Amino acid sequence: MEIACLDLEGVLIPEIWIGVAEKTGIDELSLTTRDIPVYSDLMQRRLAILETHNLRYQDIQEVIATLQPLPGAVEFVDWLRQNFQLLILSDTFYEFSQPLMGQLGWPALLCHKLEIDEEGRIVDFTIRQEDPKRCAVRAMQDLNYRVIAAGDSYNDTTMLAQADAGILFRAPERVIEEFKHFPAVTAYDELRAEFIAASVRELA
Repeated sequence: MEIACLDLEGVLIPEIWIGVAEKTGIDELSLTTRDIPVYSDLMQRRLAILETHNLRYQDIQEVIATLQPLPGAVEFVDWLRQNFQLLILSDTFYEFSQPLMGQLGWPALLCHKLEIDEEGRIVDFTIRQEDPKRCAVRAMQDLNYRVIAAGDSYNDTTMLAQADAGILFRAPERVIEEFKHFPAVTAYDELRAEFIAASVRELA
């Protein structure tokens, strides 16, 4: 059996923190794991910025309410679910992701959790485990699934390496250059073709 594992932000939905940066005018919030590969370092930096600027969970929710899946993402997810078991592996948080997951038809999601105080301040976060995307792929392989994975950033590369087939989707040039052994595509029809090529089954 085969399972498809996808990153979320940048692959199926816009980068949430870039949306927050655009709304608030705080350019530093636009940094993602494309810029700072160690996710815990990136999140500590974000929390410090939120505290400095007195931004609350509600402020981020207001941005998320304006976002929609990337054009073509819903159709691609529908195709994947017809041909594979599908698992979304993300470094986002359940508190952020729910409105957008509904728009994608509620595929299974493994991600992290925020700690929010009574005043709505995001004071901490809980990472599900170290290197969670790779560990999830390995767990699926331990269940005798063959895994095809796609992601766009540095924090996806261990997942792609662990998978039976890994694909970069809309990745920055520096990531593509550093990880040349992964095929790199930029459109959903190309990504679909890579999944078909990587599968051991005949797919349409």
